Order: sequence, then C-alpha cells, then structure tokens
Amino acid sequence: MQPRLEHARLASRRQFLKQCQTGLGAVALGSLAGTALHAADAGSANPLAPKAPPLPARIKNVIYLHMSGAPPQHELYEYKPELVKHHLKPCPDELMKGQRFPFIKGHPKLLGSPYKFSQHGESGAWLSELLPNIGTQVDDIAFIKSMNTDQFNHAPAELFIYTGSPRNGGAAMGSWITYGLGSESQNLPGFVVLISGGTDPTGGKALWSTGFLPSVYQGVQCRTSGDPILYVSNPKGMDRESRRRSLDTLKGLNELELQEFGDPETLTRISQYELAYRMQMSVPDVMNIASEPQHIQEAYGTTSGGSLANNCLLARRLVERGVRYVQLYDWGWDIHGTGAGDDILTALPRKCKEMDKPVAALLQDLKKRGLFDSTLVVWGGEFGRTSMNEERGGSKFLGRDHHPHCFTIWMAGGGIKGGMTLGETDELGYFIAKDPVGVHDLQATILHLLGLDPYRFSFPYQGLDQRLIGPSNEGKVLTQILA
Repeated sequence: MQPRLEHARLASRRQFLKQCQTGLGAVALGSLAGTALHAADAGSANPLAPKAPPLPARIKNVIYLHMSGAPPQHELYEYKPELVKHHLKPCPDELMKGQRFPFIKGHPKLLGSPYKFSQHGESGAWLSELLPNIGTQVDDIAFIKSMNTDQFNHAPAELFIYTGSPRNGGAAMGSWITYGLGSESQNLPGFVVLISGGTDPTGGKALWSTGFLPSVYQGVQCRTSGDPILYVSNPKGMDRESRRRSLDTLKGLNELELQEFGDPETLTRISQYELAYRMQMSVPDVMNIASEPQHIQEAYGTTSGGSLANNCLLARRLVERGVRYVQLYDWGWDIHGTGAGDDILTALPRKCKEMDKPVAALLQDLKKRGLFDSTLVVWGGEFGRTSMNEERGGSKFLGRDHHPHCFTIWMAGGGIKGGMTLGETDELGYFIAKDPVGVHDLQATILHLLGLDPYRFSFPYQGLDQRLIGPSNEGKVLTQILA
C-alpha cells in the first residue's frame, strides 16, 4: 500500500484544487482582472465603480432606441422619386438576380412610398410627413443611410447589432460598456432595459445578457407594472432593517467563500445583493415620471400605461442619475403588409405617431438640461425593408419584406456632427451607392466615443480575446460623423 497514492485517491476534487493553491474560479478571477488578483484583494471591490476610459471620451452615457421589427426606410428617411414613378411596376431583373427573400415569392412589383417628403432645417434633410417632430431636430442629427448587415431574420440581426454575433452566447453592448467603464450611479443598475410595444424584441433577453462577461454587468429590465424590477422588494413579512441584517450575514458568508475559492461570481453576488438593497429606495423614485412637471409630460406625450413615450422620459431620468447605458426596445415595426395590423397605410402611421413626438422631446430635453453633449442617442432597427411590395399570399395590403442590403439609422448628441448624412443608396433604394457602413463600424464608433479602443477592448474567453467588434479589424470608427 502506498499512503500518498491512497490519500490522493480518497481526496475530493475541491480538496485537491485547494491543496494546489489554485482553482478554476481563481484562474477565472485572474483572467477577469488581467493580473494575478487574489480573492482577498477583491472582496471589497465594486465591479460597477466608475472607471476612467483609456482614451479621451466624448460622451459618458448612451441611449439606444431600437425599433424592433425594422422600420421601412422608404417611408421615413429615403426620398426616392424614381421608386414612386415606377410604383407597382414589375421589379427590374437585376434586383432579383441571386437574391434571397424571407417571404416574397415570384416576381414582385416595386412599391413607391405613399407619403410626401420635404426638406427640413438648415441641412435640408429629407424626411417623411410621418415624422414632423423629428424634422425639427435634423440639424442635431447625423443620418447614416448606408447601413447594412449580413442577417435577414429578426433575432440573428438584433443579436448581431447588440452582441457582435448573430448567435446566442455573446455579451451585450451595454454589458461590454459597463464592464469597461462601470457606472456613475451606485444606486441604480449600470445597464437598464426598457420595453414597449407589448412584447420583448425578437432576440429576447439574450440581447441584454452578459454572455461570457461576469453576470454583474447584465442589463436589468425595468417593468411598467408591479415592481419595476423583479424581486427588488422585501419578501412578505420582512422589513428593511431585517433585510439589512440578512444581507450583512450573507455578505460575511460570501466573503468567506470568495477568500477560499476565488470565484468571481461570488463577488458578483455580493455586489448584486447590495445594489438591490440600494435600489429599493432609488428605483421607485426614478420610475415615478408623474413627478415631472406637466409641460414635460405633454412634450413627451406620456400615458398612464407602459409606452415608448414613458420610456423616453425614463431614459432621460436614468442618464440624469448616472446610468451608463439605457436600451429601449419598441416592438411593432415589422411592416409586412399581411393585414391592417402590419401595413404601410394604417399600422405604420400609428407607430410613427407613438415614436415621433417622444423621441424629438428626448433630444430637446437632453439639450435643455445640459446632457446632450455627454449623451449619445442612437435610433434604428435591425435591418431594412425591400423596395418591392411583399404581397404575401396575394395580400392587397402594402408592406415590405426584410432587406439586409441597406437601411437608415441616425445618431445625435455628444461627439456627433449634426445636420449631415453619411452614405446613399441607388435611385430605387435597394443597393448602397456610396459609403457602406457595417454593424461593426457602428459598434466601433460607439466604443470610440466612450473612450474605449474597439480594437484593444477585449475579454479572455475560450482561449481568445473576445471583442464586441469580432475577431477581425473590419469595424472602422466613422470619423466622417464625428464633430
């Protein structure tokens, strides 16, 4: 009998790793910090504490307005007289060759917009009559009319924009940003998600997941009914003092576990318990938009229930309190024309009316409060819509199919050159004619404005330095739109 071998055989996995004075959790924590960080040193660290960016920053906060379902650019921002001229005429063969469509069958007809366009502001930007309020703000906006993606289904396209990959498992942009910069608000989450339109975006909660990043950086969804954040209230029968004593005890136990095993998720758990306790006081206050003056309520067009207007006002209140990244998802922009509920003539005007006023009010409000220069506002969808009428199943309603080759987004706020347009499409609004902009270009530009180097900003995972912009350096900062 060999005592040492027998001892090794009987030892548990935990004992073995402890005797080796390292463990997988300690290795992960070391990778997280980029150095050999000891668990004892990390016990008092706050992962959401604000961090100085490595490069000069133009902005401190981001509000991203996502119109989930992909709004039709031809009805909003793309003035195409030639398309109107050839309305309901057969689509040219060159637009069909080698193309794939999710729903269009046979040989479709071109679809000119039924809405009038006019020029606005000193910049002379063309906008649809559906957007009268945003039309007053065009000189503060940089329009990008040559966005493109390689995804033509909703969920993969949304995942691509927000995680850098069309597959589940990536880290959301808001998680990347709070991982890199922390948050100036210590009583609210650093990354907040607000939903309107009656349902989650097609990409689901993976759009605000941390993926491989520590879970403390996950987006927190605020709800419009019941508790604003799930489980933030005390359990039935527990008052605030009892909650504090319970958390102190849990913190002590978790710190012992952190010192022994070095698992970074233990540090996350400590931080989240403490943040939840602080949020019990701060969240009801920030979510109480009824405390806003009447003229502000009227400017945004707030309602008694959950709406995009309410969420736009909440977004301003959140960045005002130091929240780093606020993501708004508004469902209902999937204008296929299969019926009156998703067509260009009835459904689209309703969605534009719900969006136009509060988005314009948000830009104006940020300017009045001195937040515009430190906040980036982004507006867009996940892809574009075709220049042809879909006519699915012989439908007589007007609608457009998914189109990855070109779509319009816009940016405004800190570091952005307002009153300009980047890129253009052909005369039918089908292909990009000048200055194509990819998803990774957009991501690189947002990181750059925050003072983060999109090429060096990474996280070690599965043997690779993972990045929001992906493994190659295809993503380029859009210097043309920078002030």
